[in-house]
Amino acid sequence: MLLIKNMSKSYDGVKKACDTINLEIEAGDIYGFVGHNGAGKTTLLKSICGIIDFDEGDITVLGKSIIKEPLEVKKQIAYIPDNPDVYESLTGVQYLEFIADVFQVNQDRRRELIEKYANMFEISDVLQNPISSYSHGMKQKIVVISALIHEPKLLLLDEPFVGLDPKASFLLKEVFKDMVNHGTAIFFSTHVLEVVEKLCNKVAIIKQGKIVAQGLTEEIISNQSLESIFMEIAKES
Repeated sequence: MLLIKNMSKSYDGVKKACDTINLEIEAGDIYGFVGHNGAGKTTLLKSICGIIDFDEGDITVLGKSIIKEPLEVKKQIAYIPDNPDVYESLTGVQYLEFIADVFQVNQDRRRELIEKYANMFEISDVLQNPISSYSHGMKQKIVVISALIHEPKLLLLDEPFVGLDPKASFLLKEVFKDMVNHGTAIFFSTHVLEVVEKLCNKVAIIKQGKIVAQGLTEEIISNQSLESIFMEIAKES
């Protein structure tokens, strides 16, 4: 599904924000990505979606390179950033219709999915209101729905549970489980290590731009907690 090969990125030409990253995320994976602030998580996620360029290596989705075939890759993915930046002059439904148009979702399917997820996340009654009137949590829900309505093969998320109330967080986790059961791959960064332990079948830990551990979650944590492993890695020079 997602293959990252020898990917490196530097912003200043000296220090590498991502240093020779190699990762493979397969269909059906819920893959957690953890690391301290500034470790390179957001840089990697933005590179996968083509938001920023990288210096070395390649990133492919379903065999297509984000460098050589960016449009074809972007048709297959959805990205939820850590801050819900949206067109606030639009109403909620206008924004969702806009995203559905971009991804050429047919009218019947988009109506079905907008209704499904708006009801699920309890924002149906505000869809006709301008997004500028929404709380941070409501904006996050709109961004989540916009990422789901074209049914991506690869879902990328940067701290997806920030701003969501406990019920919405629970429902999003249930959506994740349903998506991977239908062949989607999910790759997300988070500081909430307990979520990774309970939700993710695989995990990668990044430190100073390098992947220092990756694999099946149960094998990585073994008889410890992910928190204790993370703290041990953080102590190492």
